[in-house]
Amino acid sequence: MTNVICPPPITRRAVAAGTLAVIAAAGPLAAVPAHAASAEQLVANARRALDQLLASEPRARRVARRAVAVLVFPSVLKAGFVFGGETGNGVLFEHGRPVAFYNLTGGSWGLQIGGQDFSYALFFMNRGALDYLNRSAGFQVGTGPSIVVINKGAAAQADTTTLTQDVYAFPFNQKGLMAGLDIEGAKITRIHKH
Repeated sequence: MTNVICPPPITRRAVAAGTLAVIAAAGPLAAVPAHAASAEQLVANARRALDQLLASEPRARRVARRAVAVLVFPSVLKAGFVFGGETGNGVLFEHGRPVAFYNLTGGSWGLQIGGQDFSYALFFMNRGALDYLNRSAGFQVGTGPSIVVINKGAAAQADTTTLTQDVYAFPFNQKGLMAGLDIEGAKITRIHKH
């Protein structure tokens, strides 16, 4: 008679532990591509992404006219299998000039699988919100300034008479605004580029 060894049953806890182990092991390696671009290349990519957003989205143009600064993440990579993560580097522009570099990272849990690459633009509408970003060298979304995400599914029109929030965030790619993307819980941290 042959002894058959059965593997232990796969539970939600086992999947979660395995996914965390993979994310933890890949974390330092996964961050390398996000930091690989030079400062000049990141600025060029951010300008190109912002130009694409402003050319394709009237609400972004209206918000941009009143903004004191814009933080553009030209490429945010988001991937997940039960646990998810996202990361990308961006440029803070004031009066059209690049003044600082930031990293966006975040994680999520839930029914998710796959990955995508998209862009984010955060328009800072007042000096207080921008000062908070500069003073704290970043922030976690959900703390600090109020942020409203304007995406493809957003019904409200952002115009100059209703711009009352501190920051307006636009998730987009080369084809226009994207739906279903949120940055709640994401951390934005200042970085130094060479």
